[in-house]
Amino acid sequence: MVCLGNICRSPMADGLLRKKVAEAGLSVEVDSAGTSSYHIGEAPDKRMRETARKFGVSIDELRARQFVQSDFDAFDLIYAMDESNYQNMLRLARTNEDESKLKLILNEIHPGANMNVPDPYYGGDQGFVDVYNMLDEATSIILEKIR
Repeated sequence: MVCLGNICRSPMADGLLRKKVAEAGLSVEVDSAGTSSYHIGEAPDKRMRETARKFGVSIDELRARQFVQSDFDAFDLIYAMDESNYQNMLRLARTNEDESKLKLILNEIHPGANMNVPDPYYGGDQGFVDVYNMLDEATSIILEKIR
């Protein structure tokens, strides 16, 4: 799960999928990162942590890290929250196989629409709830695909 700073959207997607994978009893590694180095080592945004808690998801233990080229080796699927971060990762891809691992997360809900998960960082509280709802739906579809 990848966004820009790894403090809002990608930690929420990470937390949601981790919870669903655990509840399903699956052995799947879930992680998140940002394409920038702005927030390395920081906890997710307080507003996103509060939103997650409100819906029974814990992301408090997550810490921001930067997406690195070796993530292509470590993960089978890499979900970008938006086109900008997708393009940032695409530039790091070494092979067609690396490129094939990259997906826009909302294409799980709206195939081929290439919609972006909006960044709630500069908005109000409702933006965090809206992002939660989008990612909840997308991660449920992802869970069904990896079962």
